[in-house]
Amino acid sequence: MLRSLWTSASGMIAQQTHLDVVTHNLANVNTQGYKKRRADFEDLMYQIYREPGAPIEPDSLVPTGVQVGLGTRVTATPSFMVQGNFQITDGNLDWAIIDDTAFFQVDMGNGQIGYTRGGSWQIDDQGRIVDENGLLLEPAITIPNDAVEIQLSPTGIVSVRTANDTELEQLGQIELARFVNPTGLRAVGDRLFVQTDASGEPITGVPGENGMPQVRQNVIEMSNVQVVEEMVEMIVAQRAYEANSKGIQTADELLRIANGLKR
Repeated sequence: MLRSLWTSASGMIAQQTHLDVVTHNLANVNTQGYKKRRADFEDLMYQIYREPGAPIEPDSLVPTGVQVGLGTRVTATPSFMVQGNFQITDGNLDWAIIDDTAFFQVDMGNGQIGYTRGGSWQIDDQGRIVDENGLLLEPAITIPNDAVEIQLSPTGIVSVRTANDTELEQLGQIELARFVNPTGLRAVGDRLFVQTDASGEPITGVPGENGMPQVRQNVIEMSNVQVVEEMVEMIVAQRAYEANSKGIQTADELLRIANGLKR
């Protein structure tokens, strides 16, 4: 069987994964805080028919040898933690991190802490600040029932003014987390990431201190997906898929010719 059949098949499989990544990016072009992904490829093992550097004469070596590769595969789909565009809103619980490496923290309810760039917060039936899926902001902050105004300072201090007060009352302090290798975080959906051995331990801190970025109120960070770039990647994936399919067709035609030979 011709090796090119399997080599081209590996290319088609890899380009299908490439297209899956691109379409996932496009599907999340309006997802708040979403970070685009990219498909990275690597070549597979080689069959060595003539070793580079093998001696052929007393004073002569093979300069390049004969090495035939066996295809490709997707080796990683890293996230790009580049900051997305900001969108101004009227929501007092719409917050954004003015940096591309830090995360808000939420309690996932199973002993794990989730990390998110999504900053559209809500208030549950107990007055606690939660995300759109009901996960508690970590550390937890509770808003009084009679609060008429909520303010977030650039350093993460949450304050409220009640109906009977003219002064703001501080309720709590949000904390942010960052990682040595944020691309090593595992995406679990719902705009959440969780820690892995590859990401390292979280480094937590108060916004605006010890290298932590500040936060802003009435601002939402949108996706960092660029539609034009993804459309170009889609065309590249499609053409590469077509080229690999042509390789299979050509190998099949060679086999047909070989099978049709007569003595």
